[in-house]
Amino acid sequence: QVQLVESGGGLVQAGGSLRLSCAASRGTFSRYVMGWFRQAPGNEREFVAAISRRGSSTLYADSVKGRFIVSRDNAKNTVYLQMNSLKPEDTAVYYCGASNTPVVLTRRDGYDYWGQGTQVTVSS
Repeated sequence: QVQLVESGGGLVQAGGSLRLSCAASRGTFSRYVMGWFRQAPGNEREFVAAISRRGSSTLYADSVKGRFIVSRDNAKNTVYLQMNSLKPEDTAVYYCGASNTPVVLTRRDGYDYWGQGTQVTVSS
């Protein structure tokens, strides 16, 4: 069973950038489709971005398209989320998830394992 640990969150001003990392252990990382989700207070956990097993295919939520970039390094068992041009509405706890399915998914219930999350706060 894979274990996931996110890092890289913090406080940033609007227009700034952050890079989140999600390190995986206990499992063959390259077997998993990886996704990023976020949850703001009072809201459901929503899809942000996902990347295929080899990194050749990515998907983004419309709200982050053109600003966020998802990537992975299978040699380092790590998936990244580069977040640029951050807005106050990007404020949330960000989670990475790992999916056993072979296709890139946007549905939360398609992911089998989750990290503990990392807080991102964007001030205006």
